[in-house]
Amino acid sequence: MVDFRPFRGLRFTPKAGPIELLLAPPYDIVPTDQIAGWQQKSPWNVSRETLPGSDYEAAAHHLEAALAQGILSADEPALYVHEVDFDGKTRRDLIGALRLQPYEDGAVLPHERTHRGPKEDRLALMRATGAALEPLWFVHEAHLPVPPGGEPALTFEWLGESHRLWVVLDPGWQAQVTEAFTEQPVLIADGHHRYETTLAYSEEVGGAADAASRFTPALLTSLDDPGLEVLPTHRVLVGGVKVTGGEPAPSLAETLAAIEGRVAAGHYDGERFQVLPLDGELALVELHRQVIDNILGKRPAEGNVLYTRDAQEAVDWVDQGRGNQAFFLPRPDLRQVLTQARAGKTLPQKSTYFFPKPPSGLVLHRLDAGAPI
Repeated sequence: MVDFRPFRGLRFTPKAGPIELLLAPPYDIVPTDQIAGWQQKSPWNVSRETLPGSDYEAAAHHLEAALAQGILSADEPALYVHEVDFDGKTRRDLIGALRLQPYEDGAVLPHERTHRGPKEDRLALMRATGAALEPLWFVHEAHLPVPPGGEPALTFEWLGESHRLWVVLDPGWQAQVTEAFTEQPVLIADGHHRYETTLAYSEEVGGAADAASRFTPALLTSLDDPGLEVLPTHRVLVGGVKVTGGEPAPSLAETLAAIEGRVAAGHYDGERFQVLPLDGELALVELHRQVIDNILGKRPAEGNVLYTRDAQEAVDWVDQGRGNQAFFLPRPDLRQVLTQARAGKTLPQKSTYFFPKPPSGLVLHRLDAGAPI
């Protein structure tokens, strides 16, 4: 059973300055050479906590200073409604506290395999700060009550997007939302490594059943939301035997058009494009099972497969010699992904890319084993 409820989220106060200068992209999409630029936007930019390099203690000291100086303060137990306008679309998200449960409980479903390195980094940061600094992103099929109206607590422009955030304290509406999730599992959209890390940290520090340490901040989006945008992640193999025998395609654009809506993948080997028809239901799963896994043999994907959301970049990497062949994928069908997850099946790493990602710094959470959620 999913346990989703209000929590005492930490948010920046007005004395911290304009919210646009305090936010940062999620930690896993900021190139190393851009970290300093984000941190220079403000002495209180959240990237000083989320992107400290290996200086985890510096992140902890910075977080404590922000709390001590009233730069961050806790709300009363709240749920948060977040809306973002982008590319002519609007997506609505709900932010609250989600109970951390092992996958085998069936309440939280993964759909991707994870690697060890990112989990070690985030666990070290969590141990130092005692905090979850970014909500994890989930998708769901629950039927939610319409949120109360009123003016948003925050309205801002950021990276070409328009954002609004409501802080909802109405206990009646909160109870309806909590009830709506009890019978519906949630699917991790973005944050598999961080979910597993936060669960491990929760078990490490303990706490009562309703302690703050037993919950992660979670951003939930309905699968039916018209603004839910999910993009494919393309693959470039570093080496291995090149694939032949596909359907010839004259260009990248025509390759991408040919695979959309099909169980098929595009391919580029440095000289020609082709389309590879695949047997099965999900192109990504079948591409790995029928093609990539056979090429790799016993070699792991980590270190031997490069990932990009930009198909042209994949072509460029092959032309530059960073890899010897590229594979292009269509947009994933999220309902099929959910069906696979419910059956206990996981997809290869980086199977989906949800867009646009919510900025870090909207709501933070102390993983306090001695305080109630």
